[in-house]
Amino acid sequence: MFSQPIYIATLLLILLAVGELISIWSRARIPSLLVVMGGYLLLSWMHVFPQEVITSSAFAVFGSIMVAPLVVHMGTLIPTRLIRVQYKAILIALLSTLIATVLVLLVVSPIYGYPTAVAGAGPVTGGIIAYLITTQRLQEMGLTALVTVPAVILGIHALFGMPVALNILRRYALKMQRQGFFDAPKLESTTHELTAHESATDESLTSATRQSASHGVEQQANVAGNQTAATQHSHANHSHDHEQQNTAKGNSRMLLPERLQTPPILLLLLFLGGSLAVLLNNLTGLNYSIWALAIGIIGQVAGIFPPRTMDRANTTGVAMVGLIVVVMSSMGSVTLEAVLSSIGPVLLIIVVGVFGIMLGGWLGSKWFKWDPLKGIPIAMTALFGFPGDYIICEEVSRSVGRDERERQAILDEIFTPMLVGGFTTVTTASILIASVLINTL
Repeated sequence: MFSQPIYIATLLLILLAVGELISIWSRARIPSLLVVMGGYLLLSWMHVFPQEVITSSAFAVFGSIMVAPLVVHMGTLIPTRLIRVQYKAILIALLSTLIATVLVLLVVSPIYGYPTAVAGAGPVTGGIIAYLITTQRLQEMGLTALVTVPAVILGIHALFGMPVALNILRRYALKMQRQGFFDAPKLESTTHELTAHESATDESLTSATRQSASHGVEQQANVAGNQTAATQHSHANHSHDHEQQNTAKGNSRMLLPERLQTPPILLLLLFLGGSLAVLLNNLTGLNYSIWALAIGIIGQVAGIFPPRTMDRANTTGVAMVGLIVVVMSSMGSVTLEAVLSSIGPVLLIIVVGVFGIMLGGWLGSKWFKWDPLKGIPIAMTALFGFPGDYIICEEVSRSVGRDERERQAILDEIFTPMLVGGFTTVTTASILIASVLINTL
């Protein structure tokens, strides 16, 4: 019955739809991706899903093709004036990754041995690339018994990180909402303030916002300084008159005329950017996702890509479905037997790693005078990365926002640092950590 691709695709879409419904009914307290990943594991172990359900699905092939273009699209989502102040998100993510790695080595090594600690340190703070680096080296050294440790960690550590990160980020959005930072009058006044100080340093932006905010706490003002830049973008996008003005202004620097910005042409631009990123990955060895993000950002600044390119091409939804299937495919090797045989070290590594990441996020937030409710989820992107960070931001904005303008304001406030944090941890820091530690065995 399940040999037909249409049946397999329907099964996967049913699981995705159930995840969406549970997320909506719980007001995003239960992430949809958590339901999808957990449900897929349980159904696979119960043999409801055939073993080849993911690899046989056309969504898996489609999702793997869409990764690079979608990351290019992510670069076009970032308000360019916010990029220069995201060094704080980068440093918070790096600090949390380093603290988690040190704690895993210190706590796990005396109990299960140094090789076991090394086998889990890279994957617990990263994604598939760190996992591949670790397992390939373990197999070369004949330590095949340890291969299940990074495999199980890769498959289930997001189940620990996503609900915690989502609920903390949701508390942050609710806090900002109660303080009135998403109110339209405040958005307009702080937008004028931002324009007047656009060329100032990050500290100047913070000082200017502190004078205009009704709550003069330094930590809240710094958050408001970052948020006002993003909400200027969202307010323009979701007010019809302002959208026309914004489009006209944007087209004046676009290399592609508006009449030629059709879905096929926009998709071609994204695929060209994604192909260039893969080519640069092959030439330099630097992960293609980093190149794709940079190409999207630079392309938007240069007028090659319009803002929110894939949204304009009306393909974001189906691309996200394909990507979620790709995430599910990473759990294909996680059998019930593998989980049971390595449950002790895996749970210890995940618990210690999550604690270290949260500790690093809290310390980094205090250091940079950020709200820990914002800094800790940024650090926790190490546990799920992209597209989990994007999905969480979408669910938080959808559940907290009272109207479309406010939902977009929330999304723009949390999306950029979460995306930057995810790329810092998963595509950079964890790969370096895995590469260095595995060579110490």
